[in-house]
Amino acid sequence: MPRKPRLFHKGQMLELDILDVAFGGKGIAKVPTEDGDFTVFVPNAIAGQRVRARVSQCKRRHAEARITAVLKRAPEEVTVPHQAIPGAPYITLPLPAQREHKERTTLDVYRRIGEVPDLEARYEGWVDSPEGFHYRNKMEYSFSAIGREPGDDPDAEFADGFFLGFKARGTWWAVENLERDSGLFDPVFEDLLPTIRQACSDSGLPPWHAPKREGFFRFLVVRRSLSQDQLLVNLVTTSDGLDQFDAAAFHGMLEQHLGDRLAGFVHTLNDDKGERVEARDGSTHFVAGQDHVVEHLHGLAFEIRMRSFFQTNPRCAERLYAQVMAYAYAEPLPEVEAPDPVTMDLFCGTGTIAQLLARHGGTGTRVVGVDIIEEAIDDARRSAERNGVSGLQFHAADVGRFLLDHPEYGGRIGTIVLDPPRSGISPKSLRKVIRLRAKRLVYVSCNPATQARDLVTLREAGYALQAFKLVDQFPHTAHVEAVSLLEFDANLLSSPDGMGDIATS
Repeated sequence: MPRKPRLFHKGQMLELDILDVAFGGKGIAKVPTEDGDFTVFVPNAIAGQRVRARVSQCKRRHAEARITAVLKRAPEEVTVPHQAIPGAPYITLPLPAQREHKERTTLDVYRRIGEVPDLEARYEGWVDSPEGFHYRNKMEYSFSAIGREPGDDPDAEFADGFFLGFKARGTWWAVENLERDSGLFDPVFEDLLPTIRQACSDSGLPPWHAPKREGFFRFLVVRRSLSQDQLLVNLVTTSDGLDQFDAAAFHGMLEQHLGDRLAGFVHTLNDDKGERVEARDGSTHFVAGQDHVVEHLHGLAFEIRMRSFFQTNPRCAERLYAQVMAYAYAEPLPEVEAPDPVTMDLFCGTGTIAQLLARHGGTGTRVVGVDIIEEAIDDARRSAERNGVSGLQFHAADVGRFLLDHPEYGGRIGTIVLDPPRSGISPKSLRKVIRLRAKRLVYVSCNPATQARDLVTLREAGYALQAFKLVDQFPHTAHVEAVSLLEFDANLLSSPDGMGDIATS
């Protein structure tokens, strides 16, 4: 019997009522068919909305579609004084309602994927961001030769022109001008964006045309130090027309409007055809000022450059790190038989957690930080020296390879802190972490779904989840962070060889 054709095709436009929202902000809509309701998942939707969405993929049992316009708002939504942008899909939803949704759907992930026993007894609650608005310390804006003005009819065709802002919903080639504060970043700088756009347009050089893969102006990236109230600005262009661009005049315009708040101006050349800020073969020129801003967390100072990884919401990161320290040094501390115990910070980035571990651990504490990005490790070493934190070793290496090349750490580790990327820890690296037999693990995750997956493997290897908290690092988005405390319990091992079902490869 031949299979039935798929219900929708890629690119098809649908009008959908959002009935509920699943973990990760995927709205759930149902389309009636003769065989029953067909499910369509719509990222960044709010229950109660009616939306127009373009199908991005369609399978036999469900489809996914991206919002191009909100046709009717949900009853809970409120009016805010900020310009709507795709990066803040829930900004019209009051923060308590955002929390209820995130908490409910995330805990469900720990039940279904993590199979966590006695979940309610282990969940220690929700950590709010200290600031609900203007919390970000980095923002990336795009130039485009195709776009529209905010408030334009969402059914209208995109126009040719000079645009600077964020990619329009459901597109990769068009930009909607940002005319005022988005509610996420520095309001003074975002109110300045129309002036910057006009100055670039007056230069006579064209913005990037994504379908044609040509143009001069590409991106504007800004880093902000909240503690010092300073901005580091990076203008990303191609080299096509570089001899006509006056970088010094552009810096002068920024300085005129920002004054002492302008820490530095960087000009990056990027001739790659892909839609990325970082170029494979690009070059960076420091036009004026300094190449970094300085941020302070828990009394430590960190130099942040354009390519440095650093927490996007520093004030909430302080609360996140405080919870990491509370779990890492929770009583009773794990006993290690080795005379020279070590604490490890894996996927350490610029070494923020490692420095806090060394400082809070007291005299004699040894902390080893590992990350694959050499520039991040260089930043970590510099900031540790700047802060006068001792007892630290940083290594630029793949975590899995480092653990394989340094078997001498086995049996010497009291606590390992894990802070992997959104994809989680690779199975091979996780097996190597398990073989170190640390007494305690503190697992920080920006994707609770991958952490829940890893909790199953860790439980089979003898690690019991003792406690965890959820942290709202990114208000007005679907993202949630989690901090979990696990401790080794030999009674949990699923086989008597001490490794459970974990392969030895």
